Amino acid sequence: MKRLITPLTGADVEDLRVGDRLLLSGKVYTARDAAHKRLVDLIEQNKPLPIDLEGQVIYYVGPAPARPQAVIGPAGPTTSYRMDPYTPPLLALGLKCMIGKGPRSPEVLAALKEHRAVYCAAVGGAAALLAKHIKQARVIAYPDLGTEALRELVVEDFPVIVVNDCHGGDLYEEGAARYRRTGSTD
Repeated sequence: MKRLITPLTGADVEDLRVGDRLLLSGKVYTARDAAHKRLVDLIEQNKPLPIDLEGQVIYYVGPAPARPQAVIGPAGPTTSYRMDPYTPPLLALGLKCMIGKGPRSPEVLAALKEHRAVYCAAVGGAAALLAKHIKQARVIAYPDLGTEALRELVVEDFPVIVVNDCHGGDLYEEGAARYRRTGSTD
């Protein structure tokens, strides 16, 4: 188990390999497809973004409403491929890690290698447990998107696993190949 504090450095990312289990602490941003589209529109218009992406982590989540006295509601990962059309321009601006679930497109995998970034998975179906690792949450842009607004989270020991590293590794492919060879994922 590796512990990392955000923002991530190039050395942090270079050291990661598929299958590495991480505990992330620090600031993490949330964004889903509507927020991603707005960010890329700003990039295309040469306008400033609401956050500096250098070294940052984006978690693909639309948290449920928080109960009274709770920081955030259940906050499980959403399917990542919906962000694929918008991901390469964000990686080009220094984004170092994304968290979601499911495989990524060949274009995103190539951009991870080119821009030295990683894609991690959080456990789907564990939204309430993941929310316990979120210590602060605030909307920083696009409040009109409701649950999909761009948020800044402060996380502590947020558990993820590296699925795609900056060296071309792909845990989904490696797991499937291992299963084909042995009939088991062990």
